[in-house]
Amino acid sequence: MKWLPVFLVLGLIAAVIVLQRNTVRVTYVNGLETYNHLPGTEYIFQKDCYIFKLTERDTSWPLVGANDTVPELPATVERSAIGADLPGVRILETVRVGDRFRIVSVRRDESRDGTLLTFEILFLDEEHRAYPRLDAYYMMDHRPEDRGEAPFLLSAYAAPVFGAGPR
Repeated sequence: MKWLPVFLVLGLIAAVIVLQRNTVRVTYVNGLETYNHLPGTEYIFQKDCYIFKLTERDTSWPLVGANDTVPELPATVERSAIGADLPGVRILETVRVGDRFRIVSVRRDESRDGTLLTFEILFLDEEHRAYPRLDAYYMMDHRPEDRGEAPFLLSAYAAPVFGAGPR
């Protein structure tokens, strides 16, 4: 019986260590000078994409992307793939060329594995969408981050809508 408190304390310490190893710290960096021009900018999809979730790690919002940046996704975007559980991904919906969205937040996720910057995007016709807010991580060029600059959306995925500035 005298060892019970010792085992409880050791169990509590182990639980805290496991929790710390798997924790992701989320901060919104919209107000930082490097990123403050991004929220509110409108874009139009230039490529058909999938809305999906990764099976090996959870994300705050469903992701959007295509086979060229997420090889686990089918090469051709087809509605018949919705609901498919493929190795590494679960397909939730599709996005079509011409769909419009805007960046609503720039988010930084920090974990033991490193730091990720991503854009949270929102469809302009959000009331008609099952997944109106998405994570654009796989539509972004992250190379500028190495120089302390803001990442940007890949032109193959999205083009800015001119005359539709930040809101």
